Amino acid sequence: MAAEEGSAPVRLWDAPTRLVHWAMALLIPYSWWTATHDQLERHRLSGYILLGLLLFRLIWGAIGSGPSRFATFVRGPGGVVRYLRGESGAAPPGHNPLGGWSVLAMLAALAAQIGLGLFAVDEDGLESGPLSYLIDFDTARWLAGIHHKLFWVIVALVALHIGAILFYLARGRNLTAAMVTGRMRAGADTEAPAMAPLWRAALAATIAAAIAWFVASGLRF
Repeated sequence: MAAEEGSAPVRLWDAPTRLVHWAMALLIPYSWWTATHDQLERHRLSGYILLGLLLFRLIWGAIGSGPSRFATFVRGPGGVVRYLRGESGAAPPGHNPLGGWSVLAMLAALAAQIGLGLFAVDEDGLESGPLSYLIDFDTARWLAGIHHKLFWVIVALVALHIGAILFYLARGRNLTAAMVTGRMRAGADTEAPAMAPLWRAALAATIAAAIAWFVASGLRF
């Protein structure tokens, strides 16, 4: 969900943000497919990669480029109400206040889904998450049930996301193209957002990968 478009193309989304976005978009349905086709080893691998991507996005939300930082687009309830009433004025390029909360909702749901999967175990006790040994079998099975049901919450959030994209497309704003090219047309007086240097992306990726590996290893070195 973006600000008003005009005539001048502005660099909006950096490469790390776009790569993580599209990787998640591919891996979420892949995780569902592997689970429904008993490809549980691949399902776990997909989940570990998603964990790394999620951790990177959270870190990038603090140290990344301007439009990717949570502080840039997350507003309190008052800010959302003012936006819905049209009283917030011109928004900076990127997510509007309502879109910002939708991003947080999707990340929170994905975090919960991954977290549940780390502790889940199948009914035979043959396939399990790397942290399932920390809890008893019945609890692990209960979490597995929630893990299955929570997926449909993610589906609903994705559907809302796609609906918003189509809504803005009908109004002449191609948000998908912006997430592919990284650029969006904005007013001529719009200042280009600051882009973070690549070394920050490398640092964030290293930290995220290390944490994901540690968790996937069952918190064992």
